[in-house]
Amino acid sequence: MIKFIKETAKYLKSKGFDNPEIGIILGTGLGQLIEQLEIIKEVSYNHIPNFPTATVEFHKGKLIYGVLEGKKVIVMQGRFHIYEGYTLQDVTYPVRVMKQLGISTLLVSNAAGAINLNFKKGELMLIDDHINLQGSSPLAFKGVGKLGERFTDMSAPYDANINATFEAIAKTNGITLHKGVYASVVGPQLETRAEYRMLKIIGADAVGMSTVPEIIVANHLNLKVAAISVLTDECDPNDLKPVNITDIMAMAAKAEPDMITLFTELIKRL
Repeated sequence: MIKFIKETAKYLKSKGFDNPEIGIILGTGLGQLIEQLEIIKEVSYNHIPNFPTATVEFHKGKLIYGVLEGKKVIVMQGRFHIYEGYTLQDVTYPVRVMKQLGISTLLVSNAAGAINLNFKKGELMLIDDHINLQGSSPLAFKGVGKLGERFTDMSAPYDANINATFEAIAKTNGITLHKGVYASVVGPQLETRAEYRMLKIIGADAVGMSTVPEIIVANHLNLKVAAISVLTDECDPNDLKPVNITDIMAMAAKAEPDMITLFTELIKRL
């Protein structure tokens, strides 16, 4: 894997990806941040050596390099999920490449369902902790110790200073920003009523199908990391409606401007 990472980084450097400071992973329906970016270079995932092969969903998936609020950033427009058939090593490979290119901070967004019924769709949740329900770890492979500490500490996986800054920005801008625990499941099916009840019992405030693998690897690589969920639906097991993808995407679009404000203002202060 070290050889592959170096090859990929070398290719991207040859394309002009020059010492990015911050990596950003954009979740489902959350692409408008690109409009705030002074784009220097973008490369399709399909053209990047050793990158996971894009599925139909990610034919437009791109790695974008540019300047945002005076900082060099690298943005993943579209991410990979294990429900598409990727391994956890595939899903997290871009994080390792971004680290090789030079990032020291990783910011992650996702779309999630609200388990905590005090949280409403169209609002945001700052991830304070998580529960890995994906059945394995992106660090569970032979030779992982050559890339970082095998027994990575996860007592505080999300950077406290960044989270405090996010909360201050939200308060200043009148943005509702909840704080809670994100549970990551495999998917792609959504949860049953009984599964939502279980998630609430074990302490989850929101549920989604991504993010946790990337967070684990970011900690493995000693990156500062923070993540925000856009809450796209309310998961009430006592009043559960059939999933409406159109409504979910509309909720993501509704909340996205607030998320962009949080990300851009944070990057200004980093």
